[in-house]
Amino acid sequence: MSDIARDDLLLTANTIRGLAMDGVQKANSGHPGMPMGMADIAAVLWLKHLKHSPSNPDWPDRDRFVLSAGHGSMLIYSLLHLSGYGLPISELQSFRQLHSKTPGHPEYGETIGVETTTGPLGQGCGNGAGMALAENMLAARFNTDTFSPVDHFTYVIASDGDLMEGVSHEAFAIAGHLQIGKLVVFYDSNDITIEGSTDLAYSDDVRKRFEGYHWNVLEIDGHNYDEIEAAIESAKSVTDKPTIVICRTHIAHGAPSAHDTSEAHGAPLGDDEVAATKQALGLPVDETFHVPERVRDLFAARKRELEELEAAWNASFAEFREAHPDLALTWSASFSNELPPDLESVLPEFEVGASIATRKSSQAVIQELAKALPNLVGGSADLAPSTNTLIKGADSVAPRSFGGRNMHWGIREHGMASMLNGMSLHGGLRVYGATFFTFADYCRPSLRLAAIMRIPVIHVFTHDSVYVGEDGPTHEPVEHIASLRAMPNMTVIRPAEATETGPAWLAALRNQTGPTALILTRQGLPVFDRNELAAASGVAKGAYVLWQSGEGTPDLILAASGSEVPLILDAGRMLAGEANVRVVSMPSWELFEQQDEAYRSSVFPKACTARLGVEAGASFGWERYVGDAGRVHAIDRYGMSAPYKAIATELGFTPDHIAGIARDLLSSRTVATHG
Repeated sequence: MSDIARDDLLLTANTIRGLAMDGVQKANSGHPGMPMGMADIAAVLWLKHLKHSPSNPDWPDRDRFVLSAGHGSMLIYSLLHLSGYGLPISELQSFRQLHSKTPGHPEYGETIGVETTTGPLGQGCGNGAGMALAENMLAARFNTDTFSPVDHFTYVIASDGDLMEGVSHEAFAIAGHLQIGKLVVFYDSNDITIEGSTDLAYSDDVRKRFEGYHWNVLEIDGHNYDEIEAAIESAKSVTDKPTIVICRTHIAHGAPSAHDTSEAHGAPLGDDEVAATKQALGLPVDETFHVPERVRDLFAARKRELEELEAAWNASFAEFREAHPDLALTWSASFSNELPPDLESVLPEFEVGASIATRKSSQAVIQELAKALPNLVGGSADLAPSTNTLIKGADSVAPRSFGGRNMHWGIREHGMASMLNGMSLHGGLRVYGATFFTFADYCRPSLRLAAIMRIPVIHVFTHDSVYVGEDGPTHEPVEHIASLRAMPNMTVIRPAEATETGPAWLAALRNQTGPTALILTRQGLPVFDRNELAAASGVAKGAYVLWQSGEGTPDLILAASGSEVPLILDAGRMLAGEANVRVVSMPSWELFEQQDEAYRSSVFPKACTARLGVEAGASFGWERYVGDAGRVHAIDRYGMSAPYKAIATELGFTPDHIAGIARDLLSSRTVATHG
């Protein structure tokens, strides 16, 4: 790596400051203070240390750079522009404008070079920890005595606000426990938040906190190039634990009046202050978005160095492929997320009539899928014996032992979900996490970001309804399934019984455009006889006709998801002598809505308006399928503590009660003649 003079680093940092000021000023919106305060550290990191490929942003062995303090997005946009990622100056000039590649907060998939969507504070901390964990796990799988195709770092810039958020505590605690190496966090300690000085609400001893997490802790003046360089070199030399570099910085550094003020956090500096700052920094006062040729030359030279690094890696990987063809095939399948074409053939079969909780049948499915998919890894937030998500016979990931497949996240649902996002974004692993469905609320910000980014994380949520029973309303999810269905890009699948869990898992694995939530039961459900009922492969279409008592257009449609499908099937059979009854299993509204109109109409023919939706959760949303003339039997209240069968009777989730509602529905309408 070539040495760079201090004057060149300062010129680069000041150029970044100018771009950040100008972008925010032109947009009349944004956060100039953090980019200006962290520009010195960014200049050293990007010009001398960060290993990446502007011409090949998906290079697997690139370092990952995460701007957890995503409000300072002009920092990363300036760096991407200068580094040659194809982000022209016109995009910096369009900061925060409609359809620009420079949105207010960095968005994965919208701007090339952005590794993850950040902005909600703390999330980038969890994502970065997950990326570093993935690097360690992949290194354990693929690196040999002679080849190291996985050998890179994850760098995170975090703010005071990031470290106040609970998700950062969860993620950084597990990162320290596991001794995840090659994770370097630059803590921008500028002592300023929107409301004023951080001492209004924050007096943590960050050194002691992170020493308690078993991290390597360094402290520097974030504007001293010698200290910055020494800290990065020191952090890179410690690979058996993560490192935090506490960077004492000044928000809006270089601005004569705005530095160290809360106003500089989230508002333009103003024309006069911008001019005064440029004057102080030696930038042209009468020119906006100025980039000196010397700075362009520095980044062009760095790009050539990086191209040489990537070429060397490519040559080494070619040798690796020849020496280890089986490992290379696994690598290709892992990084492409390829699935075997006959994956259905590995699904287990279940005894007809047996009572099996879908969390139990899911466990059996996981075991078979794990044999076919070596990159499938996952775990639970301390609940594996209940969520049934351990891969049997596989090792656990443990401190400095990353070859396992089972994750133990501790009681850290949010940290788990955020780190799963980072692991998925890193590539090479197909990840799932598990907890009780009621604790989906603890994961929600990370679930939402996975949906925004359209990344294929799988969440296994068990204990899915009031049938949790004696644990009572705190542990009985009621509104949760409706809330996840309301989340764009989230696919929710609630299988009806054991044979539907296999296709549900396949649908989750095949979903490459967003996260999937598998919603599973605590209680046993009867395994259907598929010789008498439709094949469980109908799960792939989201809803399908499970059974019908007669031919042609039905008089009555009973529709449900999950554990209520056996219930409506029993009720439908009770009604078979009174009407032509159709029973619809509806495990996934999202998959159903992806089908064409002809298929959707074949399941819910318009001619049949007598429709009853049944679900042990909130009724919200069912109106779209039952229509104005239909009814919903659901739970628009919180649950209760009692044996689950007593709760079911109390709330009317019995075949007799459902049949009674259906009779009332039929009697209030003109029933079509049986087909």
